[in-house]
Amino acid sequence: MRLTTRYDNWFISGYVVGLGPGFVMILVVNDRVWLDGFECLRRNDIVGAENDPYAEFQERALTLRGETIPDIPPVSLVNIEDMLETAGRAFPLITVHCEAEDPEVCYIGHVHEVLGGELVMRNVTPAAKWEPELERYPTSSITRVAFGGDYEEALWAVAGDPPLVDQRTDCIEH
Repeated sequence: MRLTTRYDNWFISGYVVGLGPGFVMILVVNDRVWLDGFECLRRNDIVGAENDPYAEFQERALTLRGETIPDIPPVSLVNIEDMLETAGRAFPLITVHCEAEDPEVCYIGHVHEVLGGELVMRNVTPAAKWEPELERYPTSSITRVAFGGDYEEALWAVAGDPPLVDQRTDCIEH
């Protein structure tokens, strides 16, 4: 399947593996024809959906490479708060996009908590270093959530567990 959102100039290729009232979960097939984690898109942001014209090739290539459809993670697709909480329990790192604010930027980190309409997360840098402060993101601004991909897994492998939270440390608001 190919899906396009109102924020994309491209399509996301993959398998629709979950459908909830607010979100669609896709098992991503990347442009190198490997399975590459999951993305959850807001249903009302999807502006295009079509069968992938190269699906037969992709399925054959994945099979020959030994790639198999993984178990679908226990991530809620009911609303953004439940999704963030369940994704944070199922995966050590998640990627969040706030595409209405800036479609070119994403934030990758470990979910600390979801509370009062905000995601509180310890971000990790592209160099796999933990940011010193927790970050806050209004859940209403989050348009896409990804997890279980190669990049998140590589960052986690190098960064390791996040530092313990100092309750006296203020969060940075977005």
